[in-house]
Amino acid sequence: MDWQGQKLAEQLMQIMLLSFAVIAFASGYVMASFQMMILIYAAGVVLTTLLTVPNWPFFNRHPLTWLDPSEVEKHPKPQPSANVTQKKKPVKK
Repeated sequence: MDWQGQKLAEQLMQIMLLSFAVIAFASGYVMASFQMMILIYAAGVVLTTLLTVPNWPFFNRHPLTWLDPSEVEKHPKPQPSANVTQKKKPVKK
């Protein structure tokens, strides 16, 4: 799953859980049934889990491109410069 896919999955999860919570509360209030409210919300949690947890193809629309190993050898990692001022510790007297 790419970064945009993770963001999409997170947004879908939040929207779906909030929606099912509102629907479950409203239906439980109208029916005067706590058990029905819990069942509707539990079904929403299961549906949300099935939609957001697996790595579905629509979560991989923007795959990351990794550097080819042969390119790594051509472009070595930059080394820190030696003339960077370092923090000096105060001298105790």
